[in-house]
Amino acid sequence: MKTIAATLVALIATTAIASAQTLPAGPKLKITAVTQPGPALPQFSTVDIPRLREELPKKSGGRIEVDLASWPERNLNGPEIIRLVRSGNVDIGAAPLATVSGDVPFLDIVDLAGLNPTIEQARKVADAVVPDANKALERFNTKIIAIYPFPAQVPFCRTPVTKLSDLKGRKIRTHGGSLNDLVQSIGAQPTGIGFPEVYGALERGVVDCAITGTASGNGARWYEVTKSMYALPMGWATAAYFVNLSWWNKLDPQVRSFLEAEFKALENAQWDLGKAATEDGIACNTGKADGCKIGKVVDKDPMSVTRPTAEDAEVLRKQLGEVVLPAFVKRCGAACGEQYNKIVAPITGVKFGS
Repeated sequence: MKTIAATLVALIATTAIASAQTLPAGPKLKITAVTQPGPALPQFSTVDIPRLREELPKKSGGRIEVDLASWPERNLNGPEIIRLVRSGNVDIGAAPLATVSGDVPFLDIVDLAGLNPTIEQARKVADAVVPDANKALERFNTKIIAIYPFPAQVPFCRTPVTKLSDLKGRKIRTHGGSLNDLVQSIGAQPTGIGFPEVYGALERGVVDCAITGTASGNGARWYEVTKSMYALPMGWATAAYFVNLSWWNKLDPQVRSFLEAEFKALENAQWDLGKAATEDGIACNTGKADGCKIGKVVDKDPMSVTRPTAEDAEVLRKQLGEVVLPAFVKRCGAACGEQYNKIVAPITGVKFGS
């Protein structure tokens, strides 16, 4: 992969909120953090590594050190993240909310399949949901301190896909309950596979397609085992950095305030990256070097890409209201439908039960 960090410095610096706060001398703090689904993903290599592993110790005057790893480096697939944070085995963990919603079903509300056609709307929904999400997380001794997206979640397929109906009958790797509901509603078969294992599943034909971010698939080299991408955003894999609440509350207030500012800056950087990486991932996977500034350009046997039709975007919205939302409320409980209508529906224009 080319010098990603150098390419992104200007982009992220323009909107990231730099922490002006400094820490006075005091006891050293070592933080254990497990964050992204893969070490080659730009969310890890261009944001987490420089900001958490490299810059945070310097900005804290040497008081804070971060032992940082991606999921595969700790032999994790994702659903365990919130449990590790809850137990105190990890101080800070990051994962898409849908990945850990088996423990906290309410978390699915932020990124239901078909909910957010744009990343701008995805952020509005995420920001609106965090306070209620943290109330739900209190019983798990965890708290969200930053929320962020991955690039647009789209199908990567072994054989051509040019419209949503082409997915009918195919086995598709998904990563959450609402995606399962959507995939089933269009006549396909959802298959749950942890991100680190998807490459092999595609290579062996265990699944026909897999859904992930446009740039995430590039970072994981899915272009080697798939040929076609349908660029219809089914979601944004909206994710969060979770902290162990007991650990967090016991921190020196100055240290906690310092970390809050740093994670706000990190959050803004990740939103900038999610937006930029969506189109970059499409360009890289399809061999368009001029548009590939973050990932790796596929100059040998590039993928084909089809842009979504207005008709398919409408199908997604229709399935959200008729299938995805009712299934979410069934899993989560009637109160979740009320919370959706109060918090999310005013932003999306799609009401539960209408």
